This record gives sequence, C-alpha cells and structure tokens, in this order.
Amino acid sequence: MTQIEINTKIAHDWIAAFNVHKVESILSLYAEDAIHFSPKLKQRLPETNGFVNGRKEMRAWWIDAFDSLPTLHYALQNLIVNDSSILMEYLRKVDNEEDMMVAEVLEIQNNLIVRSKVYHG
Repeated sequence: MTQIEINTKIAHDWIAAFNVHKVESILSLYAEDAIHFSPKLKQRLPETNGFVNGRKEMRAWWIDAFDSLPTLHYALQNLIVNDSSILMEYLRKVDNEEDMMVAEVLEIQNNLIVRSKVYHG
C-alpha cells in the first residue's frame, strides 16, 4: 500500500469514526502527542486558544462535543491527499442547526495524525 493509499484510508476511517461517535477509534488515528486546533474549541473554551494537546485532551474535547451534539454528523464533500497530509472538506450537520462547510487539514507522520487544524466561518 502506498503512503497516499494509507493516508486516504486514514481520512475515511476518521470520518467513519466521527459519524458513529467512537472516540477511541478517532484517537487511534492520532499520535500520542498530536496537536489539534479548532475555532469551535477556541469559542467554547477560550483559555485553550483553540488548541488541545495530546490524546487525553482530545478525548475530553470530543466526548464533550458528542455529549452536547448527539446528532453531529459529517458528510464528506472533497478529499485531497498527498504523502504527508490530508485536506478534507465536509459538511457539518447537527439537528436544528444550519449546515456548515468545514475544511480540515491532517498532517501525517509514521501513519498517524500529528497535527490537525479545522477551518470554517
């Protein structure tokens, strides 16, 4: 399997795990010391400046997100993959909220996500 094929599988596994709210499956795709940035995180927990560091902080963030948004679902719109990164565009869907287009970049090293950054309006 080429690195691009591996990274494509990571992207599809990531979306699938998010859509069934399997936090441990999501975390298994990340390096132990990975860094994640999200504008929603910055908005909800300003003291973080939008960043969570490592699986422990990511676990708490995503458990909170799934608890507060039980209908959260991502519909993949576009995927661009190279040897070291993934760009995903997806539609964020939550019941009783307007759909939101989101882009997320995942940086990959040793077949694990080491950095992720979310972009949306």
